[in-house]
Amino acid sequence: MNVSETAGSAHPAAVQRWPLYAAGFTTAFGAHAVAAGLGAESAGIGLSLLGLGILLALYDIAEVFLKPVFGALSDRIGPKPVIVGGLVAFSAASLIGLWADQPAMLAAARLGQGMAASAFSPASSAGVARLAGGKTGHYFGRYGSWKGLGYAIGPLLGALAIMAGGFALLFLILSALGLVVAAWAAYAVPSLAPLPRPRYTIVDVWRQSTERSFLGPTLVLAAATGALGTAVGFLPALAAREGLGTAGSVAVVTVLAVASSLIQPRIGGLRDRGLLADKPGMVAGLVAIALGTLMAGLLPGAGWTYCAAMLIGLGIGIATPLAFAHLADSTPPERLGRTLGSAELGRELGDAGGPLLVGGVAVAAGLPWGLGALALAVGAAAFAAPVTPSASPAKNDGASKNGGPAKNGGASAPPASR
Repeated sequence: MNVSETAGSAHPAAVQRWPLYAAGFTTAFGAHAVAAGLGAESAGIGLSLLGLGILLALYDIAEVFLKPVFGALSDRIGPKPVIVGGLVAFSAASLIGLWADQPAMLAAARLGQGMAASAFSPASSAGVARLAGGKTGHYFGRYGSWKGLGYAIGPLLGALAIMAGGFALLFLILSALGLVVAAWAAYAVPSLAPLPRPRYTIVDVWRQSTERSFLGPTLVLAAATGALGTAVGFLPALAAREGLGTAGSVAVVTVLAVASSLIQPRIGGLRDRGLLADKPGMVAGLVAIALGTLMAGLLPGAGWTYCAAMLIGLGIGIATPLAFAHLADSTPPERLGRTLGSAELGRELGDAGGPLLVGGVAVAAGLPWGLGALALAVGAAAFAAPVTPSASPAKNDGASKNGGPAKNGGASAPPASR
């Protein structure tokens, strides 16, 4: 079965993709509205640098274990029910945050939100890939741009909500957002039926998970997201040390997110037109992230912190859509959910590991050394960037008119087991 049988066209109307973008916005908004508030308010609630790193990582630790599971589930039953169910669960978990004045309840709310995001985030990515109609760079760029909008609006609205009603008001807003997007997705997203899948042995899965076409972009995503998770928590803390208030401290994350959000659709479009190859683009993005991280750690002053945020945001906006589009184009469509969910696992390991790395080194040697360690790790990830796949098996759901897997592009996508 192909998308023409489920959605009516290989090029579905934009209205079918908008709820997928909104789901991406929701996970970004939920993660970073709270995280940036924690970073700016860390001193007021008695958090050490290591304690801040642990709270920042809780959301992502849940995603690490569950995203591959829910990604595989979306392959089996289709993305839509996983998206809707995950958003409803996100709304329910956010209600726990009404008791966020108790540290244990705050931690439980973050953990619950992360578990719910583990469902709708990879399923949304798989939906974007299946509805891309051969323009994976463009639509993943747009999807990433909406996530960037969540990063941009989340910290500022989070700060305003915390100032107006504490963390309880912020979590109430997140609960309402989850319900609205769930209803929208239930109404507008087409019921993309699961595609016929060959049987995979353990050896096949191991081979698929260790090929450069998978490991390369996954390491790039892990490095970029680790820098993002660190920046969301520690850049506001740096700005606060320079004497900025809560709004001014959190706004540094908005600068990062706006830079990332504006550039992602353009980078995806350049890729689709053949004007930007995957490997040099990913390398350039990671180098920009590493330089911005070093700038934040070595150059004092609020102005330099804002410049570092912009450079990190541009680097993330270059590397992320290229890595996701590479994964989508080198993966047969019948296992997009599992592949993207597994890639998200690597991404969340980076998102959790970045703050923990910086926090751990900062406790021992100071924050500049922690940021320097992160910059070194991001720079090293550039060596893993893969070349552009020679063919695109997952460009659209209708690539196989008979319902079988699309053709593989050389070594980019491992052969199905017989």
